[in-house]
Amino acid sequence: MRAQLLLLSSLLAISAALDAAPESSGKNSHETEISPVTLTDLAAKADLVAVAQVKDTDYVFTRSFPSEGSAFLKLLITYKKNKPGEEIIEVYEKGLHPHECYFENPTVLEEGRRYLVFFRIDEEDPEIYRGLPQGCALELFVTRNSRYALKFPLKGIDIADELEGLATGYEFRDSYAVFDEDSISPSERDELLNRGLIIPYQGRFKYTHGIDLSTARSLISADALKTKRNRTR
Repeated sequence: MRAQLLLLSSLLAISAALDAAPESSGKNSHETEISPVTLTDLAAKADLVAVAQVKDTDYVFTRSFPSEGSAFLKLLITYKKNKPGEEIIEVYEKGLHPHECYFENPTVLEEGRRYLVFFRIDEEDPEIYRGLPQGCALELFVTRNSRYALKFPLKGIDIADELEGLATGYEFRDSYAVFDEDSISPSERDELLNRGLIIPYQGRFKYTHGIDLSTARSLISADALKTKRNRTR
């Protein structure tokens, strides 16, 4: 599954580059590019900002890749919400595109991955959520001291905030901090090794750095976390 997601990411990057070229699409590059976004801007655009854990997925697969369907996530910590009483939420996605909002399904022997998520309420069906055009989730790992830290380097959303200086070394006890060699490209692996962001670990590799969740949360303005009905105009 991880190797498939890596291949899918590569195909999407190629597709995005082709779409951005004027001769192939007839559009200017600014019409297809998505600029980096701050955590505050993401939160302001979202109806739900939370720490959530993947419980299950129900996707249609096309050529081994998810192409439509829903993921079901359990809310662990909620920073912003517009619907009270939610514990399990449904997040729907359709199609293949940059910053798509699909999640890896855990096996029966695994806990689901944890994320800091930014979702909007679906305009046609208010009972479900959708991702934002800029992306929907930043993965979290659990540290040895049972704290949450954003996986570093960040993936899934191009963040404009200066976060690299906030990344620190951690000993992660999260099983998802350990990964197989074929789940990332050789060039990415070598770069991360050279920067000390991963280390060889029991025949695999392990992430070594993260951004404390409380530190990342402090970058989001209080006004951006207000619900639409309470936000200052």
